[in-house]
Amino acid sequence: MMDVTEAGKPSGNGHNLSLGIFYGAGAGALWGLVFLAPELVRQFSPLQLATGRYLAYGCMAALMIAPRWRIIVNHLSRSDWRNLFWLSLFGNTLYYIMLSLAVQQGGIALTSLIIGFLPVAVTIIGSRDKGAIPVVHLLPSLLCCAAGAVCIGWQALFTEKASSQTVIGLFCAVAALASWTAYAVGNSRCLMRLSAISAYDWNLATGVVTGAQAVILIPFAFLLGNLQHSVRQWEFFAATSMAIAVLASIIGNSLWNRMNRLVPLTMAGQMILFETLFALIYGFLWEARWPSPLEIASFVFISLSVMTCVSTHQQHAARQQAKAQTC
Repeated sequence: MMDVTEAGKPSGNGHNLSLGIFYGAGAGALWGLVFLAPELVRQFSPLQLATGRYLAYGCMAALMIAPRWRIIVNHLSRSDWRNLFWLSLFGNTLYYIMLSLAVQQGGIALTSLIIGFLPVAVTIIGSRDKGAIPVVHLLPSLLCCAAGAVCIGWQALFTEKASSQTVIGLFCAVAALASWTAYAVGNSRCLMRLSAISAYDWNLATGVVTGAQAVILIPFAFLLGNLQHSVRQWEFFAATSMAIAVLASIIGNSLWNRMNRLVPLTMAGQMILFETLFALIYGFLWEARWPSPLEIASFVFISLSVMTCVSTHQQHAARQQAKAQTC
């Protein structure tokens, strides 16, 4: 998943909505695959899956950053490396461990709906920053967010589908949401202070550090974990890890960056809904069932929450611009 704060970057001079929406949908379709992967290799633990995925991603990031590595290292301070460690931990390693555990315990639909609250969660945390929109202006978005959360929580805790597994899945999904929210806010603040290297190289450096963390996790994930798998299962696990790294982390991020250059800033945040939508589609196809009324209601409320949040930002930006022109 790409940092949601990328939506705040300039999108270029010319807009091409049709092509931009196509790229946004493509990014969402590829990012949605990360919710399916834990089901495809259910025989492996979430720790093993996260380790495999980020070993592959770390290697690819290292190859891509290698030509500029010495220059980048010379421009990164000790504080920058410390930030990269924590961002890699919360935005990649810990996040995907918790997400995989949530999928295996609570299902793809529950997990993707919880993660769908990410744009609003980031906005709430960022509302304390200087110049941010006051929380009171976000009340319509927050009310829709709360309604969607009630729908998800009710199905996970109080319906006939509720079980100890769905409860565990719910809490793991919330933990994954909290982890990635911390990453998105922290990464945004780091990028605002960043001047020596590009955001692209910063993201690749994050990938390299994440790969290093995956190397450290190898003894815990594989040597201390269950290794009673057939050769074919290991091959499929390796293929899945590589595919997710390439499709979601490399190609998905690239499509998202292209989308940002083709659509207005106010539309970019709404494009994140494609990830939730495709994750839900994959989940229902995998489970061979139709969505429940509560799941449909939850997705509707999440969509309304994100769209009203974006609309509020649009109106706030217009007021600020008008105020600046008056002055």
